[in-house]
Amino acid sequence: MTETYVAYGAMQELIKECVRPGDYTIPQAQEKNAEIPRDETGAHLGVATGWWYDTLGLAPTFINWAQITFIHMYMLQVRFRMFPKTHAPIWIQHLTNHAFYAAEDRLVVWHKLHSNSIRQKYLKDMFSQWRAVLLSYDEAIVKGDAVLAAAIWRNLFAAKEDVDFEKLAQIVGYMRRELQRLDRATDDEVANGQWTFKGDPGEIEGIVQMPSKGLSPGRAG
Repeated sequence: MTETYVAYGAMQELIKECVRPGDYTIPQAQEKNAEIPRDETGAHLGVATGWWYDTLGLAPTFINWAQITFIHMYMLQVRFRMFPKTHAPIWIQHLTNHAFYAAEDRLVVWHKLHSNSIRQKYLKDMFSQWRAVLLSYDEAIVKGDAVLAAAIWRNLFAAKEDVDFEKLAQIVGYMRRELQRLDRATDDEVANGQWTFKGDPGEIEGIVQMPSKGLSPGRAG
């Protein structure tokens, strides 16, 4: 029971760290009778800054926020699997629970979705995406960077053709770097709730100037 309380408390902070890179706001949601902007697909469009939006060029939407958050959740989950076998499932479950608490809160505060049935549809879709992310990234971590790039391309970019493959390679490098940092950290350094991800994929630019042959468009599918 003690481990459950520890995990719950730490995860309140750790999920904030997972959410932070993809965070966005929708100012119109705080204005009376204001209309929330939409993108070409009809999704609510927010306002955000940071590498994932300014440099990578993603639109600040709920689905993009979820996928950026998933990347960081995944890296933590990989580390939680290294906890003692009686503790790991508890931490993984709290990670998932807190992510969906954060998602539902976002849907209410910034998207004004006050209908529980509509929110549950969004959350059900999000959970399906999370399961797909876990499967694809788990396979990729074992099979190599080209497979990881393809998985990110499918999940984060929805397999769009006009992807900057150099930036895709930077995300791969970023994930590998952060997974290594987590691997080197002690259980206590992760479990105290103070873990932070370092920088953003743009810091990998000097290392990954050009994608390898395995990351070329012809191999990404």
